[in-house]
Formats: sequence, structure tokens, C-alpha cells
Amino acid sequence: MNSTTVVYRDSLSTAIVKNLITVVLSVSIVYVNSTLVHTFKKHEVFNTNPRYILYIHLVINDILLLSLFTLIQIVSYIMFTLHVPFCIILLLTVIICNLNNPLTLAVMAVECYVAICFPLQHPQICTVKNVTVVILVIWLLSSLVILPDLFTILVTESKDFFNSRVFCLRGSIFRHPELEKKKDASNIVLLVIVWLTLLYTYFRILFTAQAATANAKKARNTVLLHGFQLLLCMLTYVYDLMLNGLTNLFPKEILTIRYTVSVFVQILPRLISPIVYGIRDKTFRKYLKRYLDNATWGNFTPQEILGL
Repeated sequence: MNSTTVVYRDSLSTAIVKNLITVVLSVSIVYVNSTLVHTFKKHEVFNTNPRYILYIHLVINDILLLSLFTLIQIVSYIMFTLHVPFCIILLLTVIICNLNNPLTLAVMAVECYVAICFPLQHPQICTVKNVTVVILVIWLLSSLVILPDLFTILVTESKDFFNSRVFCLRGSIFRHPELEKKKDASNIVLLVIVWLTLLYTYFRILFTAQAATANAKKARNTVLLHGFQLLLCMLTYVYDLMLNGLTNLFPKEILTIRYTVSVFVQILPRLISPIVYGIRDKTFRKYLKRYLDNATWGNFTPQEILGL
């Protein structure tokens, strides 16, 4: 606890450039995702459809992650260290949102599977009420994964620690060695369950009797995209591995490596979510294009202004 810590800081110009890049990327993605949320809320065809509800939950999750990542980076560059309680709140929210993503992808794959393999039962199984309950369960499970870590530091850390300031990283807060092992174990279990779900649903859709239909082909492609999204989500779990490996190779570039890996892991994966339904889905694309045209030319009709 009394060991000396070497602190590296960027020059002012470098810090400004890095934060500018992060803000521009994050604001652009958040803006696109916000238009998707606006389109979803405005049209009943979406907010009464369980598939779109799950999708928009994923989009909102991405908005939260990007906003918090950008906030932590900017505040860390300005003040460098944060009060421990404030950092804990930010980290808990980010960790829960990160855990939400793969679970939501798994549920979306199951919804595609039910729609193709059990079309007659789909309206009874995939209702708005059931999907709302599933989303609540996702948040509950994600919270239960990280809450033991919180209870551990509350018990093991001193009062002085909670009154101190730290560079806001997970390792700076959850410092107990056993918590690292617990994190790795929970990540492995979570990812195995999600991957098995994606593989099972994909191959069941692939070999279903309706596999030749256009809807089945689209469902297979959607599940494949979910798998690609999951691969991007997994970058979060190998963050420390990438960071440590590159730092060992280029020890003098630790700041550049930490920034580049953070952007690659936290920002770039958020680009895929708008593509899955915002661009690929014909219905969503039609209403989104209408919204963007109206926003560009300002020709909202009275019905659209009232949200009718």
C-alpha cells in the first residue's frame, strides 16, 4: 500500500487530441443511436414488437457505455484521479452494462429461433410483457455478478481508502487478488452460456424445415451478426491481456497503448448495433429514413409533431 507508483501523463496537446477524437467518435455514435431510440419511441409498430424492444435495449446500453467511457476519460485527463465512491458508481454502471450486452444478444438469438422454428407459438411466447421481464432479469443477473465484488471491498478496504482518490480503473478499486480470479471465472461461464445459445439457435434455424424461406435466411444472418457482436463484446474481457502484452513489447508507449486499446474495445464495437436493425431491417430503415428526411428539411407533418 505504501509502494511508489509511477505516474505517466500526456502533454497538453496530446491530451486535447485524444479527447477530441474520443468525443467526436462517441458523440457521432450516440447521435445515431439516439435517432434509433427516437424512431422506436415514436412509432407503435416498434414499441409493441418484442424484437425491436430487445434491440433498442441493446442500443440504450451502448449509449450508456459510450457516455460513461467518454466521461471517465475526460474527467481522468482533467483531474487525473477521482474520489473512490464516485469512481465506484461509474465502474459499477459500466460493468453492468458490459455484462448486459452478451445476455441481450443471447435473448435476441432465442427470439429469432422461436420465430422461425415455432412460428405458431411465437406470439404467445415473445410478448411485450415477457420481454420486459427478461430485460429486468438481465439487469438483475448482471448486478448479481458484480455485487459480490462491491461487498468484498466494503468489508476489506479501510475507511481511508474510500476517502482517497484513485485513477479510475477496475484494478484500482477491486484490488483483492481473489476478485480477479472471480472476474475471469464469471466471464468464462457467461460467455460459454451465450456462445452455446448462439450456436444452438443458429444451427436449429439452419436445419429447420423452413430453412429455405427468406425469413429463415434473414434470421440466420441476424444470428451470425449477433455472433460478430459478441466477438466485439469479448474484447472487453481480453482488455488487460492486450494492454499488458503490448505494454511489454513497447514499454515507452504505455499511454498511447492504453488509449488505443480503450478506443478499440469500448467505442468501435458500438458501431455494429445500428447496422443490425437500423440499416438492415426494412421497416426500421423506412421510418428512420423518414425521420432523417424530416429532420433535414424540417417538414414534419402535424401528426408527426404530435407523435401520431
